Amino acid sequence: MNGSLKLVAPLVAALALAACNGGTSSMPAASGGSQGSALTYKAMPQWMSKHQARTMCPQVVGKPTCLALQVQKGGVTPLCSPSSSCGFTAQQLEAAYDITHELGNGSGTTVAVIEAGDLAAASTDLASYRSEYGLGTGNLTKYNENGQQSNYPPDCTGYGWCLETDLDIDMVSAACPKCNIALMEAKGGISDFEAAEKSAVAIGATILSNSWICYGSANCGDSNFPNYFNTNGIAYLASSGDAAFDNIGAPSVLDSVIAVGGTQLARSGSTYSETIWNDAGAGCADSSNLGGGSISKPSWQHDPDCSNRTDADISLESGCSPGVAVYIGIYGGWNGVCGTSVASPFTAGIIALKGNASS
Repeated sequence: MNGSLKLVAPLVAALALAACNGGTSSMPAASGGSQGSALTYKAMPQWMSKHQARTMCPQVVGKPTCLALQVQKGGVTPLCSPSSSCGFTAQQLEAAYDITHELGNGSGTTVAVIEAGDLAAASTDLASYRSEYGLGTGNLTKYNENGQQSNYPPDCTGYGWCLETDLDIDMVSAACPKCNIALMEAKGGISDFEAAEKSAVAIGATILSNSWICYGSANCGDSNFPNYFNTNGIAYLASSGDAAFDNIGAPSVLDSVIAVGGTQLARSGSTYSETIWNDAGAGCADSSNLGGGSISKPSWQHDPDCSNRTDADISLESGCSPGVAVYIGIYGGWNGVCGTSVASPFTAGIIALKGNASS
């Protein structure tokens, strides 16, 4: 790993324990996303069995899939107003993780989020989110996978990533309002994602958040894949997945990446509490979980129950009861969103607040 992560409690949530652990819609169907065999759930996640949420991207094995879950009630996707009825607001998240007094930090730090497809309304959607919560004007710059501010990929609706993109830029804003956000828009192939990772570093991002996963794979089908997540002085984060115990994959399983799992945040008055979200990806990065591949146990892990790399490292709000409020204009406005794709970009913002990207 690129040094040891030194986030100061209580800015982080509970450690993820490796030993723990449909519906119809009028949304556009994902047609341009990664093609692969469908993910098999070893144990049906509660968000699925209890009809708490639905996936936005095709859930496949070995190929990149986004992890945003759209909150549902009884199998129906509700629009919510006011935004606080959607889930946790920016101010509630800031209070829950005791970062309100830190929000003046992060200026000049660039956090990159890696996405598939072009969200043309990204700037206006983000402005709506930040205006709702008094976060000030944001500094969002959109790039293609090669670091150009032009020649963007096809529309995100074809990939199913539109809600994921808005979720990620909203969560970085909530945790670090003064951070610069680099929106890296790639096409759907693994080489495109790799190019976006490389370009994000080249344009000056020091913290990279990845709210996507290649389930059941240690390298997303490319033996060179780990090399794109191992630049000295750069903090790489990745969501651990939403398919519960023993459904994990790259990039979160890499030993150079901070694997971000999930908790369920709860609020009673001004008091917040957390429990492990059982649907968060967790497990041992061995051949049984990674299609014959494996990741050796890094020197900084000392848990006794997994002889390989343990996933995840840290956890934060991901649960669906409630999720978090996100603004997306093409889906009617305010939506509730959950999944470990909430946790990765918010944690990336906390790292930026504390100035810990290089350590």
